[in-house]
Amino acid sequence: MDKLIFISNDDGFDAEGVKQLAEMARAFGDVFVVAPDGGRSGASMSISSHDPVRNTFVMQKDATDTLGSLTVWACSGTPIDCTKMAFEKLLPRRPDLVLGGINHGDNCAVNAHYSGTMSIALEGCIKHVPSIAFSSGRVAEDADFSYMKEWVQKFIDMVLREGLPDDTCLNVNVPDVTPLKGVKVCKMGMGDWYEEWQERDHPRGGKYYWIAGYYAPHNTDDVESDTWAFEHGYVAVTPLHLDMTDYKTKESLKRVFGCE
Repeated sequence: MDKLIFISNDDGFDAEGVKQLAEMARAFGDVFVVAPDGGRSGASMSISSHDPVRNTFVMQKDATDTLGSLTVWACSGTPIDCTKMAFEKLLPRRPDLVLGGINHGDNCAVNAHYSGTMSIALEGCIKHVPSIAFSSGRVAEDADFSYMKEWVQKFIDMVLREGLPDDTCLNVNVPDVTPLKGVKVCKMGMGDWYEEWQERDHPRGGKYYWIAGYYAPHNTDDVESDTWAFEHGYVAVTPLHLDMTDYKTKESLKRVFGCE
């Protein structure tokens, strides 16, 4: 049986990133896309618990001698809604691989916690399916992501052949440079977001706000971080773990409370 690859994103089903990723992935098997019907950037692991979710069939392409089939659905919910809906209602069978992206913009460092793209890989991981999130330094709506095709397909091929630990997924960030210097296996960088809430006067009275701001890494010289690798022209791959337990603090607390 051909491999089945599930894909979603947070930029919407008609974004260039997800369309181009789907075509790259078709070289490995059938591709099934369920993606939001519009932008959901920053949605993280949110679900639509207070609103109904609707699905709309978009298109289907048959398989060829060299490419798998392609099925696309649009979903009114978040990236996690899309992923849960796919697993429970839309996919013809359990997928062999889950992909998020390609995101228009990077998801390095602690930004991964906010990312809808990263959430797809985390949800796939929760469902015990090997999962990868792909993000690019290119942010334009009409961005051409073909420059990263070689690396995307290398990661897909590797994970389909080798698998991943059951509680680990990959965060892959590809800078907007050519030629790329290669791949660097990294740790998650640390930094701070400095929010700048832009205040506006509502025409019907009162105020409303747009969130803006900028991100600043803690240590720009940390060569082990994904931020450093990304900013120096490397494909940054960071393995992320579902288990968020701080085991050092866990042992300290056990000593404080005198428990086993």
